[in-house]
Amino acid sequence: MTGNWRVASLIIIFSLIYSFLIFNIYNLQFEKRVYYLSLAEARDEAGGVLKAERGNIYFTDKNGTAIQAVLNKEYPIIYAVPAEVQRNADQRGFGTRIYAEQLETILGISASELEKKLVKPNDEYELLVEKATAEQVAAMKRLDIKGIYVKNELLRFYPFGDLAAHLLGFVSPASDKEDSPSGEAEFGRYGVELYFNKFLAGQNGTLKDDKLIESEKGKDLFLTIDRSIQSEAEEILKNLVQEKEAEAGTVIVEEPKTGKILAMANFPNFDPNNYSGFGVGKFLNPATEAVYEPGSIFKIFTMAAGIDSGKITPETEYTDTGSVTFNGKTIKNWDLKAHGRQTMTGVIEQSINTGAVFAERKTGHDIFYTYLNKFGLSEPTKIQLPGEVSGNLKNLKNGRDIDFATASFGQGVAVTPIELVNAASVVANGGLLMRPYILKNEEPKVVRRVLKEETSRAVREMMTSAVVKNKLAAIPNYNVAGKTGTAFVPDFKRGGYTDEVINTYIGFAPASDPRFIISVKLEKPAGSPLAGQTVVPAFRALAEFILNYYNIPPDKLDQHQ
Repeated sequence: MTGNWRVASLIIIFSLIYSFLIFNIYNLQFEKRVYYLSLAEARDEAGGVLKAERGNIYFTDKNGTAIQAVLNKEYPIIYAVPAEVQRNADQRGFGTRIYAEQLETILGISASELEKKLVKPNDEYELLVEKATAEQVAAMKRLDIKGIYVKNELLRFYPFGDLAAHLLGFVSPASDKEDSPSGEAEFGRYGVELYFNKFLAGQNGTLKDDKLIESEKGKDLFLTIDRSIQSEAEEILKNLVQEKEAEAGTVIVEEPKTGKILAMANFPNFDPNNYSGFGVGKFLNPATEAVYEPGSIFKIFTMAAGIDSGKITPETEYTDTGSVTFNGKTIKNWDLKAHGRQTMTGVIEQSINTGAVFAERKTGHDIFYTYLNKFGLSEPTKIQLPGEVSGNLKNLKNGRDIDFATASFGQGVAVTPIELVNAASVVANGGLLMRPYILKNEEPKVVRRVLKEETSRAVREMMTSAVVKNKLAAIPNYNVAGKTGTAFVPDFKRGGYTDEVINTYIGFAPASDPRFIISVKLEKPAGSPLAGQTVVPAFRALAEFILNYYNIPPDKLDQHQ
């Protein structure tokens, strides 16, 4: 009897143990399956197994050779598994705040911010530091906190540092508020990294039914930006801004016949490798996302409208008395002089404000306004960059005489630098408005015809004559066409204008068959000098570089030879 009881007891005990094991296996495989799958997915993502490799971005040189401008490089990252940190802290009898305080000095993140990450419930992955330094990695290994890990991961690397930073943008981790249906752990921010984010990002891998579906690499992007021209433009611009103690500057180089953008430079700029060290305001691209009053550059559009509509010719004359008055407001010339009898070519050569007013009034307000719109000065160019804004011609829609008068020489209207240089390309290329583009394999696209070819030629000759007369932009053996603009900066608090200026120069060469057009803009140089003292020499330096770089043959014999 006793033996039977013992056998029965053993059977019961082993049955209970077996049942317990079966229950745990069931619990592990079924009830906790989702939890462990998510845990495995988080760990694999941290190790780079599921994360798609982002496509590279390339510049192009004059021979069409691709130059790597953005690539992926292995960097150490520091990340946390908060659920694990919490369990570890509970087991040791203290809160996660202790860990946050230990990490604060090493990671350069406040303890309160760290604690917010570490206390998230059921969280299996929190990125703490991208591109960790060797010192941070060594310190983390010494600290050895369970639930805090260091792994190598492919991250964005910009080998040329701040070169073309505004155009390229950067990549940063997704925030808690960003919900991506395709599960991206990071996003492109600003520039082409943002605009072409889906194209570059590829497709992350996933765990489905215990099977790993591998990630799909993103596609590579090839830009029209010429690395050599971009570098030279940025160097010239940086020196100009610093020498003239200006606030900022922008340079754009475009191929007028096609709309291809060869360079887009801004200063100050930022380093996309270390974007966290810069304020958000540094990331907006002034070439496409900011408007300004351009000044006398507008006189070429005023003349083009008048000539193309048949209202004036380059030889049309008027008498300059030094000032004109409309709606109780008086306009004077920049030099405060009366120039007497002048042709329209003379108006461009000497940048006479009253002459531009005369040309606009001869043309008529409606025709003038129509041409400004045809030039694309009130609409986005549709360049493939994010956040592009359009120019502002609103005060001309039902404008007074004074509004049209000031618009004739580029005050009271606003444009973006990309709109301005693209509109000036119409004069350079025979009268066609092109859509500016930055993708190497894209076909040029004509938006519309704005001017007759003979009008384009006539205005081009007027601009060439201005360079010959003023000499500052002249380059030996080449015909150069150009126009200055010095505009006073509006006073948005009190109305009217301040004493500060924005200088602009737009020019192209060779004028007989333009291969490139350059726009140089300088914001608020110290002492408010004229454009001829600031942006014109910068234009000439960059134009000479491009002529030599492309080995463009001269189109005239220098008069001194």
